[in-house]
Amino acid sequence: MERTYLPVLLLVGFVIANAVLILGLSHFLTRARPSPVKQQPYESGIPPLGDARERFSVKFYMVAMLFIVFDIETVFMLPWGVYFRQLSCTVPLVNNVCAASNISFFGLGEMIVFMLILLVGYVYVWKKGALQWD
Repeated sequence: MERTYLPVLLLVGFVIANAVLILGLSHFLTRARPSPVKQQPYESGIPPLGDARERFSVKFYMVAMLFIVFDIETVFMLPWGVYFRQLSCTVPLVNNVCAASNISFFGLGEMIVFMLILLVGYVYVWKKGALQWD
């Protein structure tokens, strides 16, 4: 059993050792030369305006949460696409093919219900005005 995990453990060990080595080398081989220009926050070439701790509109957070929710939900479509043939066949597949008499619409119906739930959520958010920028 432990032989199956050996390559994964070796990879994790290599990644950790590599990260520690790179951070250690950069710490010991570079000299700190602070200057007022280097101490300023970098904002894509634009001079910083205002304080970093000012309040943001809730719209920014709403859009971020909506993006995450819809992005995660669409990721669920990938495994569904992989197993679509198996979900739509009432018997086990033979040579990755389902006989015509054994085809069901369970897999397709599953995704249609999922997409309808997504659509209802999208329409709700749209009607609430969460996607409007004023």
